[in-house]
Amino acid sequence: MTVDCKDLQRFLDGQMQAREQGRFRQHLGGCAVCEARFRESMQLELLAQLALAPEVTSSDAPVPPAPAERRERRTWLRGLRGLEVLVAGVAVWMLLPFSLPWGGEESAWLSAEGPRVLEGRVTYRAVDARHRPYVPDRGEDAAPPPVPSLPLQDLWRMETRGDLHGVATAYLLHGAPRQAQAFLKRMPASADRDSDLALLALEQARQEGSLDTRPARLEEALELLAGVLREWPRHPQALWNRALALSELGLPLQAVDAFGEVARLGEPGWSEEAAHRERVLRESTSTRARAWKDAYEAVRELVTDSSAPLPLAAAREHPGIVRLGFYDAVRAAPSREEVLRLEPLARVLDERYGGSVLRTWLARVAERDFVHRGPLSRLYGRLLLGSLAPVGEVMETLRRSGEEDLYLGALVLADSYREPVDSQAVIRLARASGDPWMRVLADQEQAKLWQREGQWWKAEQRLLEALDTCQKQGLVFRCLGLQRRLADLYLDQHRPAEAFQHAWRGWSRALEAREWRFEQEFLQELADVARYQHAFTTARAYLEESLSRMPEDCAQRTHVHRNVALLEWQRFRPEAARAALERAMECSRPLGLTGAWVLSEMARSVPGPHDGALLRRALADLRRGTVSPGLEALLLVIEGQFLLERPGSSGRELVHRGLELADQEPDSVDARKARAFGYSALLSEAGRAGAWAEALALMSHELRVEPVAPSCLLAVSVQHERTLVLVRGPQGELKGAYSTGRQVPLRDEATGLVPAELVKELSGCEHVDVLTRPPVHGLAGLLPDSLAWSYRVGRGARGVPARTGPSTHLVVTEVSSPPSLRLPRLAPLTPPRVPDPWRVELRGAEATPSRVLSEMAQASEVEIHTHGLFSASQSDASMVVLAPEADGGYALTVDKVRQARLSHAPLVLLATCGAARTAPFPHESFSLPMAFIEAGASAVLAASVEIPDSAGAFFERVRERIRAGERPSVALRDLRASWLLEHPDDVRWLSRVLLFE
Repeated sequence: MTVDCKDLQRFLDGQMQAREQGRFRQHLGGCAVCEARFRESMQLELLAQLALAPEVTSSDAPVPPAPAERRERRTWLRGLRGLEVLVAGVAVWMLLPFSLPWGGEESAWLSAEGPRVLEGRVTYRAVDARHRPYVPDRGEDAAPPPVPSLPLQDLWRMETRGDLHGVATAYLLHGAPRQAQAFLKRMPASADRDSDLALLALEQARQEGSLDTRPARLEEALELLAGVLREWPRHPQALWNRALALSELGLPLQAVDAFGEVARLGEPGWSEEAAHRERVLRESTSTRARAWKDAYEAVRELVTDSSAPLPLAAAREHPGIVRLGFYDAVRAAPSREEVLRLEPLARVLDERYGGSVLRTWLARVAERDFVHRGPLSRLYGRLLLGSLAPVGEVMETLRRSGEEDLYLGALVLADSYREPVDSQAVIRLARASGDPWMRVLADQEQAKLWQREGQWWKAEQRLLEALDTCQKQGLVFRCLGLQRRLADLYLDQHRPAEAFQHAWRGWSRALEAREWRFEQEFLQELADVARYQHAFTTARAYLEESLSRMPEDCAQRTHVHRNVALLEWQRFRPEAARAALERAMECSRPLGLTGAWVLSEMARSVPGPHDGALLRRALADLRRGTVSPGLEALLLVIEGQFLLERPGSSGRELVHRGLELADQEPDSVDARKARAFGYSALLSEAGRAGAWAEALALMSHELRVEPVAPSCLLAVSVQHERTLVLVRGPQGELKGAYSTGRQVPLRDEATGLVPAELVKELSGCEHVDVLTRPPVHGLAGLLPDSLAWSYRVGRGARGVPARTGPSTHLVVTEVSSPPSLRLPRLAPLTPPRVPDPWRVELRGAEATPSRVLSEMAQASEVEIHTHGLFSASQSDASMVVLAPEADGGYALTVDKVRQARLSHAPLVLLATCGAARTAPFPHESFSLPMAFIEAGASAVLAASVEIPDSAGAFFERVRERIRAGERPSVALRDLRASWLLEHPDDVRWLSRVLLFE
């Protein structure tokens, strides 16, 4: 007898279709091997059911087939019965385990002999109870330990018994992260579950290995582990995985502490491995630190001891810090003989960098008249050692001496002391030296000068050009200084994504070059970037690592603890913030801008008896030297906010003075922060007094929305723990609510922020204008979907005419995104249901950022159907993925849109994932919708979360209704309601589609 395999396969495929959509769906996604095995096993099960099924004898049996069909069917069934014995055995093997009692031996296959597969630790006891060594991959040619195949039958039995943890662990061990995450998410919340989720995030960070995703993955892992360890400080797997995450982040001393805690738990095998890892990390880090410090001390000794040995070996290993010290040693040498003694060191450094610039300079110095120069060199040596300050008569003596290298060195020292410096003299002397090393110094000083003058764009361009030249010349130490200056500049401009690029690259290059001091500085830069991006756990890890490296340095302790204080305040932990600030004050140093701001904020909830004096000292220190108008505005607001908590003070007057000054500097980031923080303080004060009309006037003035709607209006302001909500219902009556009870930061939603009784006031409104400020602006859930509402934006492109009718309907679709992103191809748009004579499409490789921006300039309707991405390393808000330009650029970012001019006030539909996601900036709303409004759009529709392919049709129908004359907010509300009746599963993303007008 024979079996028609094609018929059998068709039959099985049909029967399996429903099965594959059932309870095994989560076992399949993204795992081709799993799917193949699943289909094979399911076929066997179906065959078993067919073989054992009784004949149909019911009176409801179907009409018998025709004779020819019966003969064909009998032939097929006889062939099938020929497999009965085998199939029945398979069926018994498959089905019997489902009725057996569950036992630990069922999961024995998860803990097979040999090295463990993951470096991290899972919490599933059958796997973690017995320690097995981890054997890392030694390179491309090394064969990794074999990963056993994944027995799906065992997984099905485990799921049937409710062992979701075992199923998740199996997928995690077998490299199927999507399936592992799906089953972990189905488990009840627990410390073990969160520890495994953290391990999953860590593994994904390692596999993806991209700057676009790694920081976010590692922050997710550290945040989960921090939550576990707050509740269970001795949780062994969480401690272990935290150590690995910290190592992955490049923070060995923090990892040492975590491994040390595991070692002290005394677990067989695990504690020994943890102790070994702790020892290796500590020794390697201390060896690197000691080598750098020895090189630094050796070159410093050349200034104090004329018989000190020349650090020739150190010059080969640490050429940057030795060259820096070499310049000072030559300047401080009081005689020709002592200058020439340094010639071997000059030769080694020239060999390391190439050329002969140091030997040439050394010979030139040796020819000077040391009767004149000798006393000046000794004076310079005292400046170096700190026994003299680089101010007043000392600086004037060196300036008039004619020894230009000594004066240049003294100017650099004065700058490090934060003394006023003649920048033009630094630039002139550094350029005149003919030394590439000094030319970098000139470029840095010129950039600093432009930045003080408010011309930050010139500073940025000069630093970027200097960095390019520096890298070509191989001056690694100087390049690191340029990257740090660029990171500082971008942080000053509140552009953390760009700051991150230079801070991370600088950190990586400093590690390669073994430049310990620069490693320290870049750690602090990365901490600032992480704090700006609200990655608070990562920010604290960076800060604590930097403190662990230099615990004896008082300036370091002050810097770290004042920043920790700010982090704890931002996380709504006021007592912890106060404790950190107290530690920052132990060194009796000024607290800087960060400390001043924390003092000003804490005056509301955890004031200290000496805070007033501390704040005055910090502000006086910040006002030393040249202070820009923007910074002065910010300092006035900080002081005014502090004094507002003291009855009868001049706090309100100071805040208003700061606001007046800030209004004169619209391009200054400090001024924009002063404006935002000043209005926050005044609005909260008005709310505390119940002065609703005053508060509404303040907000409309700040947002430049005047006049405000006389009815159907919502206004919301949040200042840390303080929330102010104002409403005008259909009758125009103004009501408000003020509270001080917020205990957690706002995240991605504002649901529940508006009290229910105030929402009711808006129930009769056809449309609600919503005025909000950061951090509320752009959040979903502010009002229920039953209301038609939109964010009202008061800033738009100047001189843009009102839209009078469609002229061009630009549609961007089927974009050829860069292959390197490995994004799935989106389904093509459904053709328009009605003729659209204005429709112009950009497709495929034509849809580059420059082409899209050019076409948008004249469009009256814009639809963009493509992928949206958020990358903390590329943009501070979401960006649109388009086709790559010739130079590889593919992203349509906020900055690019802001620079556009949309001359026909278009309606813009952003049918891309997360397009409405806003950056967590406290002083401005930074998002794609805001950028389009500023460029001239009349209205923007976008979602704050991921959206499915079907969303394109939804956006298209909203556009049709708006073109037909419906108000955008009404069109959105009504179509959302009708769409949900047909697509109830779309509720999550539909409620997060937002309108900006």
